[in-house]
Amino acid sequence: MRGKILFAAGLAVGYVLGTRAGRERYEQLKGAVKGFWNDPRVQQRVDQVEDFVKEKAPEVAEFVTDGAKNLVGQVTGRGSSTKPTPAKPTTAKKPATKSGTAASS
Repeated sequence: MRGKILFAAGLAVGYVLGTRAGRERYEQLKGAVKGFWNDPRVQQRVDQVEDFVKEKAPEVAEFVTDGAKNLVGQVTGRGSSTKPTPAKPTTAKKPATKSGTAASS
């Protein structure tokens, strides 16, 4: 649904910017959009979406906050990670030459 709305908006913007009809056609299109927006059915859906967002916003905020805290903890190594990440052993090896011995200077 969101994709359809964005597509329609893109068409409208493209038409307005690409038309040679000028200001008169722009005003005509603006009136049609205003009429659509003020339609009671559209406003009913807008109200439903607003209510849904108001209901879900605290949950989403909590989820995002927890995720950010976990991410920061994993990056700094001080977080509450469910599974510890083992440290990788670091070994310094001298590069070998063709004969298989370490290069000497």
